[in-house]
Amino acid sequence: MPMVFGFATHRQQQLEAEFLRIAGSMRQLGAERFWLAGDLAMDRVRPDSELELLVVHETEQPFQRRSDFFQTHLRPQVGTRFIVYTPDEFLELCEQDPLIVAITSQSDEVIV
Repeated sequence: MPMVFGFATHRQQQLEAEFLRIAGSMRQLGAERFWLAGDLAMDRVRPDSELELLVVHETEQPFQRRSDFFQTHLRPQVGTRFIVYTPDEFLELCEQDPLIVAITSQSDEVIV
């Protein structure tokens, strides 16, 4: 496979633009809190990086279906992963779940 120079920089710009677009709509969709996660948050964007967000949102959906709500309403223009916890789950897990601890310690909560 041929190497394409500069594509990681282009991908970072795509992810940043999509993050700003999505962040502007999260509160309107009922997200109580959210954080940028993954490669963009750690400033390690590669050509195949996706946008990742940790979201606290009140829902009765099972864990594996919760991201569907945000995917459907926001229709991301780049690969996007929503990791969604209810407020009660987040409070219970925020100090012990390695994924939540890593995300909330590496990135500030997004205030929009």
